[in-house]
Amino acid sequence: MLIDSGLFILRLVLGLLFVAHWSQKLFGWFGGGGLKGTAGWLGSMGMRPAIFWAFMAAISEFGGGLLLALGFLSPLGSLGIIAAMIVAIVKAHLPKGLWNSKGGYEYPLLIIAGAFTLGLTGPGAFSLDGILHIALPEPTAFMIGLVLVIAGAIAAELTKITQPAHAS
Repeated sequence: MLIDSGLFILRLVLGLLFVAHWSQKLFGWFGGGGLKGTAGWLGSMGMRPAIFWAFMAAISEFGGGLLLALGFLSPLGSLGIIAAMIVAIVKAHLPKGLWNSKGGYEYPLLIIAGAFTLGLTGPGAFSLDGILHIALPEPTAFMIGLVLVIAGAIAAELTKITQPAHAS
């Protein structure tokens, strides 16, 4: 019971904060720039086509956060968050070192650790998966998902190299 409660709290906080964070970038809520502003930001980092990558980021973080908070179709929510944070580290934080105070990857790494932990453990009993008795094959689904996440992060990095700058 305590383990399920802990998993519920971690899922809820991490998932709902991601939903709110990306609703800024997807819908322009909470003072965000919306999808157009996000595309401009990603384009400025060399991600082409920028609108495609903005949409992919929105799906992985907004959708991943929602799935994680609900504990639905686990481990897909964890994988979406991990994917987005790997790309964020590679594209924005890695050159700045570890510490968040200097714009480094400390914070996204902590998010990856939480999402990875939930991907390994499953959502717990206080989840839609638990209530509806839904279970993707574990750990196979998580491991296959991680391979796909890494492939997607590589694709995101390679778009900077393979797409001309005017292809936003």
